[in-house]
Amino acid sequence: MPDPRPARPARTVHLGVDLTDAGAHPAAWRTVGSQARRLFDAKRLVELVATAQRGLLDLVTLDDAFTLQPGRNGSVRGRLDAALVASRLAPRSAGIGLVPTVTTTHTEPFHVSKAVATIDHVSSGRAGWQVGWSTTPAEAAAFGRKGAQDEPDAVAEADEAVDVVTRLWDSWEDDAEIRDVATGRFVDREKLHHVDHEGIRFAVKGPSITPRPPQGQPPVVVRASTPASLDLAARRADVVRVRAATRDEAVALRAQVRDAAAGAGRDPDGLRVLVDAYVVVGDTRASAQARLDLLEDLEGVSWDTDSLTHVGTARDLAATVEEWAHAGAADGFLLRPSSLSTDLDAIVDGVVPLLQGMGLFRTAYPGTTLRDTLGLPHPANRYAAIA
Repeated sequence: MPDPRPARPARTVHLGVDLTDAGAHPAAWRTVGSQARRLFDAKRLVELVATAQRGLLDLVTLDDAFTLQPGRNGSVRGRLDAALVASRLAPRSAGIGLVPTVTTTHTEPFHVSKAVATIDHVSSGRAGWQVGWSTTPAEAAAFGRKGAQDEPDAVAEADEAVDVVTRLWDSWEDDAEIRDVATGRFVDREKLHHVDHEGIRFAVKGPSITPRPPQGQPPVVVRASTPASLDLAARRADVVRVRAATRDEAVALRAQVRDAAAGAGRDPDGLRVLVDAYVVVGDTRASAQARLDLLEDLEGVSWDTDSLTHVGTARDLAATVEEWAHAGAADGFLLRPSSLSTDLDAIVDGVVPLLQGMGLFRTAYPGTTLRDTLGLPHPANRYAAIA
């Protein structure tokens, strides 16, 4: 008879953390110690990344969009450009992946490819790209080139954009640069390739003006919350973010993502499915709940995250990670601290050591690139393979 118990994970869990705004709760910036006056201070982000790096977390995400954040008047308004911030953070960090959101709807693939490749170069291979798209009239009006798109159309455009971006990353072979001073040959022109993309929305000849990224292909991150975005994730993503409120829901979603990837002709073991986990960590469960009550009082509404929400101790959170990982519910978690000024330290100094003691989390970075950390191989160049 087959063993009815869930299989234990074949690898340790992956942990990322969202460093957007003052934290995941809209009222986080109003709490004592939130450093609200430093929200646009690059040094603050350097410090946050250093904390996450101290905990050996896989990656940090930086959200971005073409409109102000949604929410009530008491919410944070305004953000720095996520890709530019990641470039600033890159030489001031090590080990940890840097994953900005870059939107495709009103942005040319050539510019996206160059921006993410640049982050990968200046970080020595630690860039990722969280794919964004926009559907609101306000975002369309900010550019004035076309009207607002519905979600299926915007996601279809994102799919084509990802295809073009990844082709541009391959338009230089890994050894295209010669840099031979004696002969004056800087690049082998035979190893630069026109992508010659003629699609529905884009016509791009290439090649890129930026050499192939150190990772070959920086990992692509997609949030899969609708049928259209799930299809995009199955076709294009290396890391898939899902929302699941219960373990059983997460098991089903992970299976759905993997099945969809297999149906798209991809190896599902090449995907990493991360569950968004909103966390409020306290020394006791009562103190964690008291912190959440304060945040909800400041905001005036309850915190509805539509995903795993942890309000409790570091030990409670470590136990949840262990339980979900052993059940095959996730390859890891994208942690969304309610307040970065409080919960990030609690994750790094409280949760991570417990997971390491369980054998569920690394005690050192396994390599130098984000693909190394995620256990993803260096991809072959599609043009070199057919040359």
